[in-house]
Amino acid sequence: MVTPALDLSGLALGLAGSAELVVAEENTAPRVGSGRVHVLATPVMINLMEAAALAVVESLLPTGHQSLGIHLDVRHYAATPVGMRVRARAELIGVDGRRLQFRVEAYDEKEAIGDGSHERIVVNVARFDRRVQAKLGGMTDGEPRN
Repeated sequence: MVTPALDLSGLALGLAGSAELVVAEENTAPRVGSGRVHVLATPVMINLMEAAALAVVESLLPTGHQSLGIHLDVRHYAATPVGMRVRARAELIGVDGRRLQFRVEAYDEKEAIGDGSHERIVVNVARFDRRVQAKLGGMTDGEPRN
């Protein structure tokens, strides 16, 4: 069976999206488990960057498809205290088949706090779900069968 070509023609380079949050205690390093200082946790900043990338492309993908994060290369170089707003921005800088490349950056109310690159891949949701369920079929109580 031949799979029809995936139409990603709506994904123009330069498209941008953003996501933001006000840092709350549950977004801090101690609460997330990534440190002891009560500032924005790096995993939360990364999550915000991924959300910004999703904002760029998800509504433009063909029906039955979504994108999944497959690679991140980011730096987190400035702390953001509880109560301060953080905004992440993602710009689509490359489309190579099903692979989508983004430049990502994050800012708080005072300065840039992080930047880097992010890659996502477009998948057929039904096919992906079948693969995940098949993988679960090989498990016994959360452990692989031997």
